[in-house]
Amino acid sequence: MVREDGKRNFALREEDGEDSVFSGNTPRQAALKAARRLEPADSEDDADRVPIELREKGTDKVHIYEGWAWEEEAPENKPDWMPEVITEANVSKQGIEHLDE
Repeated sequence: MVREDGKRNFALREEDGEDSVFSGNTPRQAALKAARRLEPADSEDDADRVPIELREKGTDKVHIYEGWAWEEEAPENKPDWMPEVITEANVSKQGIEHLDE
């Protein structure tokens, strides 16, 4: 279901339920937000790939991604409030499933 600002809400599906909700214009944008909460590795090559399932609120669609996160140094032109080391993330879409509820 699309909000007034054009964004959609996606519930993160976990074994214990759907406690977290991420919003974004696209499912990938919400998946990237979810991936940034993963435990970051020292580098992108060392990062573990973790399955991420996001149910689009108001629909029966579940967007399935593989996500990973890592730490790296902030860019030289970073704003003053940004820490020296930041968490980066990436996702790869695996597909879409439809719920049979």
